[in-house]
Amino acid sequence: MDFTYLTTEELSERIKYNPRTIRNELKDSVLLEGRHYIRPFGQRKILFIWENIEEDMYKASESSDFAVPMANGGLCLGLH
Repeated sequence: MDFTYLTTEELSERIKYNPRTIRNELKDSVLLEGRHYIRPFGQRKILFIWENIEEDMYKASESSDFAVPMANGGLCLGLH
């Protein structure tokens, strides 16, 4: 399978979040290393895997009116 690798800035344009929010709030809590992003060659640079992020966003939106994907793979469901 081919993957689309995005920088933080490119991902922020697609999901409409500030790059700082992605780095400080989403990375390692919602976006997990090895599933949603990689560090190629063990460097500081982070590349996000668009297909995995898109798939998890779709699953979360499909399962409930409001659901936040959790780091353990579950969902936090909102109240209606």
